[in-house]
Amino acid sequence: MSFPWAEHYTPKHPFMRYMDEKLPLPRLVYNAVGAGYPVPRNLNYFWNFGVLAGAALAIQILTGIILAMHYAANGLVAFDSVEHIMRDVNQGWLLRYAHANGASMFFIVVYLHIFRGLYYGSYKAPREMVWLLGLVIFLLMMATAFMGYVLPWGQMSFWGAKVITGLFSAIPLVGTTIQEWLLGGFAPDNAALNRFFSLHYLLPFVIAAVIILHIWALHIPGSNNPTGVDVKGPQDTVPFHPYYTAKDGFGLGVFLLIFAILLFFAPNYLGHADNYIPANPLSTPAHIVPEWYFWPFYAILRAFTVDFILPAKLWGVLAMFAAILLLFFLPWLDRSPVRSGNYRPLFKKSFVVLVVDVLVLGYCGGAPAEEPYVMISQLAAAYYFAHFLIVLPIISKIEKPLPLPNSITEAVLKGKDGATLSTNAVAQPAE
Repeated sequence: MSFPWAEHYTPKHPFMRYMDEKLPLPRLVYNAVGAGYPVPRNLNYFWNFGVLAGAALAIQILTGIILAMHYAANGLVAFDSVEHIMRDVNQGWLLRYAHANGASMFFIVVYLHIFRGLYYGSYKAPREMVWLLGLVIFLLMMATAFMGYVLPWGQMSFWGAKVITGLFSAIPLVGTTIQEWLLGGFAPDNAALNRFFSLHYLLPFVIAAVIILHIWALHIPGSNNPTGVDVKGPQDTVPFHPYYTAKDGFGLGVFLLIFAILLFFAPNYLGHADNYIPANPLSTPAHIVPEWYFWPFYAILRAFTVDFILPAKLWGVLAMFAAILLLFFLPWLDRSPVRSGNYRPLFKKSFVVLVVDVLVLGYCGGAPAEEPYVMISQLAAAYYFAHFLIVLPIISKIEKPLPLPNSITEAVLKGKDGATLSTNAVAQPAE
């Protein structure tokens, strides 16, 4: 989508004109986050999470680079090098806690970002590529976080690596070979630690590159908005700067305040105590769990307990990966012409059920693998897949959406959700 009413960059200073001719970076920034990028005028604070995710990634990259200067990727000294960072490096404890808790903050804002996209239909045409690239970022985040969790080489790090890489052994014929290839041996050791450290250092920069593509793809159709109605003209938009830079600045301040509270008052709250015990291959922890942001998928993995045609372990692995891959097909599973959940009564109710279901999966994933948590995980996992494969397609066909506003401006002037508008309004197609 082009915005003919957008302001165009016209540098006044001779040096800036020279730069714009030789390397149009100022123009690129101006058109990406400045007055040259018109944005729907009705965006709420749920649209802050993209900027917050970028800020969280910047924190992770900055602290990670400094931590890498002091970390030793060797099974004999990895745990001690982390303790050296905590105790001997100037402000090392702050860097280590900021990096560990920054990962949690990163996942919090990304999960909120995903659920915002689910509710407001940001995965629908013409923004399918934006959604797909966002899921690629999510997968890269999960891989990066898993490998980073292994690096402290504590008990939970070691056994987490053993359990997660052991999942690949469930693949028939080639599973064991893949597991040994990932680990560089038969069990987590120096080879695995070196590989995980190298990839953990590299992948954040890959994430940053995909984020650039994600933003690029977003700027083609423009941002979605709470009504889901397409922009009709300049009256529906405002320049990104200063309106949304100020709004994002406020959101960033709240984010950093929460981050600071977690960092200085509860730095170990989201971690596991067993990871302060050096890795011991001869002592298995009583309860092996990954980091909290993997818990919903871990619950799906453990929900399969009976062999049926295939081994239960293989069913669990397939279901865990399918739970994420399913989201890639969402733009084609939800065929409703209306984007925003504000105008879809049945969808809104099913969305609330989905959120509760994911929270239940998360709770069960962090609980011991015993009853009643296993049975609850099975029911919650069944509904998770049913929501996307059965409930959502049926709702798309039978649901009668509420009347949409004729334009974003009309919705802003007459009501937050356009409910007071004329009933003659026609549902806005997603294409």
